[in-house]
Amino acid sequence: MSYFRKNSGTGNKSQTANTPLRMKILVGVILILFAALVGQLAYLQLIYGTRFSSEVNSTDESTMTKSVPRGVMYDSQGRVLVGNKAENAITYMRSLSATSKEMYQVANTLSNYIKITDEKPTKRQIADYYLADSARAKKVYNALPKSQKKSSLSTSEVNNYEVAYVETKIKPTLTTKQKTAALLYNKMSGTSTLSTINLKSNGLTNTEMAQVGEHLSSMPGVGIGTDWNRYYPNGSSIKSIIGSVSTTKTGLPSDNLQYYLVNGYSRNDRVGTSYLEKEYEALLKGTKATYKVTSDSSNKITKTEQAYKGQSGASLKLTIDAKYQAAVTKALKTQFNAALSAGAASLSSGAYAVAINPNTGAVLAMSGISYDPTTKKITDNALGTINQSFVMGSVVKGAQVAGGLINKVITPTNNTLPDTTIYLPGSPVKKSVYPVGTFGSLSATSALEVSSNIYMMQLTLKWIKASYVAKQYISMPQTAFQTLRNNFKMFGLGQKTGIDLPGESSGIEGSSYDSSTGVILSGSVLDESYGNYDAYTPIQLAQYVSTIANGGYRMQPYVVQSIGHTSSDGKHFYAYYNKKPTVQLKIPWTADELVVIKQGFYQVVHGSNAWGTAHSLKNVKPSISAKTGTAQTFYYNTKTGKSTDTELINETMVGWASSNNPQIAFAIVLAGIDPDLEGSYNKNMAKAMVTTYYKMHKGQFSSK
Repeated sequence: MSYFRKNSGTGNKSQTANTPLRMKILVGVILILFAALVGQLAYLQLIYGTRFSSEVNSTDESTMTKSVPRGVMYDSQGRVLVGNKAENAITYMRSLSATSKEMYQVANTLSNYIKITDEKPTKRQIADYYLADSARAKKVYNALPKSQKKSSLSTSEVNNYEVAYVETKIKPTLTTKQKTAALLYNKMSGTSTLSTINLKSNGLTNTEMAQVGEHLSSMPGVGIGTDWNRYYPNGSSIKSIIGSVSTTKTGLPSDNLQYYLVNGYSRNDRVGTSYLEKEYEALLKGTKATYKVTSDSSNKITKTEQAYKGQSGASLKLTIDAKYQAAVTKALKTQFNAALSAGAASLSSGAYAVAINPNTGAVLAMSGISYDPTTKKITDNALGTINQSFVMGSVVKGAQVAGGLINKVITPTNNTLPDTTIYLPGSPVKKSVYPVGTFGSLSATSALEVSSNIYMMQLTLKWIKASYVAKQYISMPQTAFQTLRNNFKMFGLGQKTGIDLPGESSGIEGSSYDSSTGVILSGSVLDESYGNYDAYTPIQLAQYVSTIANGGYRMQPYVVQSIGHTSSDGKHFYAYYNKKPTVQLKIPWTADELVVIKQGFYQVVHGSNAWGTAHSLKNVKPSISAKTGTAQTFYYNTKTGKSTDTELINETMVGWASSNNPQIAFAIVLAGIDPDLEGSYNKNMAKAMVTTYYKMHKGQFSSK
């Protein structure tokens, strides 16, 4: 026992002796490290102190942009079709340091001086405004169940739960002043950093401007600026062609948001949303003014200087004459109202008219009206000339005769065909409007004058080499439809014309084959030959008749003549680009073949046959060459989306003037006219379009 006690005592003595040594070593290491740290800090302070102090107090540079006025659009005579009307505006620029609390306070303060009455805050906007108050936000957060405020949830997820709680549980009721504040807060918080938006421009009163101006110092970011809105000093009949621009409220279209953001737009920028405004957006928008913004370490802006003053949007000069456009629209409404008064248009869907320069393709006027038989409402619809399709009837017979001549089925000296009615087995007789047996045979020019359906069908049977025995048998190649359609497409019928407006329709092709047997629809092929099957647009008709008028050049229609800029005083337009006429195709006919067709169109107006269809225009000056047409259609109920058995006709007309020196070509469509009350509406319209145009350009053209 004593042995073990002796050893134990020796161990304790050794351990006690070693402890002070370890402590001394540890304390020594600590002192050395501390001394090194102090030395390093002293070194950094002495050597780099000035540099670090400079970095702490350094500034940062950012770029801020401001929108510029949109480009102006002029008519062919330099009149403003759509311009920019300047208006005072209350603006807001979101700074680098702006917080939700600050924007909430600014919105509440600003609501003391202005009212927004043309907008109402949504439930979400009300909830966001409610939660912008930190005290209320804290209470809402505390009221949420634990599952909706777990640390694993993102800030946006928690915020969505808070918004839902406010919308469903609290349902705050706001005063008129608070509603304005909610709208203002929403606009401010949705603004990108260093972006400027208009908080109010429409209906801004002088009193509101004055009160806001007096209190700008208490509302960081708020300012007084200028806004612009589109206006139409020469009427709105052409507005549907010009298109629309989004508002600062709607901003960028959601369906193409990324495209605009990538191209430097802000979310609240106004952009063209339809037709010319959209088609030429890249030019019309201009280039934003750029400012260099300098801020200090606390994100306070210390300096703002303009780096680029910006460039207003390019201006467009159109081919359309505003006065002529207004006159054509007035004449169209006059004729349509006359048809309504006579009971002929009670089930019509509307009327359309296009005037075009046949030598260049420049559109001179595009007018359209839509009619709703259920509400009796008439609305302007100039775009219907490019996106509405109709079965056009006999107006296309010029192209059919041309096809026969070009393909040598008939010739300029041998083009007489028997005027024998077509009898298909099990089908109604196919004939012309005049009584059976009126003519034994007809030449091509006479067939155009009296608008013979029979001639076109006989020409087709010969052209496609069909086998036919009256009342017994008919057989034609499977390619018959394609043969006729390819010919019509040479003239622009049944395909897009390429006009510089988005949304153009290519027309509608009827079925070519029986769906159950796959056999070609022979009777429909014959209907196609005289314009009673496929549907075309009014602009296609205008291109087609222009091709005949100018001698065979299919010209691309266009409405923008020049692109340029407007002088600073707004009085002058300087073009830097002028549209050159574009020939899409040259019709491969001979001069003699063209004479046959032109003579036929001339005889439609100036012929002596009693069955001529437009002799009432014979004495109009300048001389008109034309072709009329009617096509069977049925009433389509827009409410039910179905056609009824009520039979109607489309009353159409195409032509040019003067006959020997074409300067204007026209196409007219009155859709859905009562066949028992057919009138001279299309001919009256043609007369008005031609005489008005020449009166406005008196002395410029020959009237022969």
